[in-house]
Amino acid sequence: MNTDFDTFNQIVEAEEYFKFFGLAYEPKVVNVNRLHILRKFSLYIKEIDQQNPGLGFAEKLHKYRAALEQAYQVFLESTPQEQKLFKVFNDKPKNVVTLTEITSD
Repeated sequence: MNTDFDTFNQIVEAEEYFKFFGLAYEPKVVNVNRLHILRKFSLYIKEIDQQNPGLGFAEKLHKYRAALEQAYQVFLESTPQEQKLFKVFNDKPKNVVTLTEITSD
């Protein structure tokens, strides 16, 4: 695992995070769930930073590595629709009537 702060802060692609942390991953899974994995990872990072404000960078990296692994694992077992990480999955379409909204009088 790399421990360079500057390198970590310059990473933008999911595959680069996996390489940085030395984690194995299935390219097909990352290709299909890239944005969702990165979103979940960023939520975990935010939580780690809030709960551990005094941690040094090396300690944070250790927790970040576990967080990326956990984010990846979520999408091995779940779908983006189930996780609802983005607004589009939470918004009800305005031009759709569901069967539960139809009543017979």
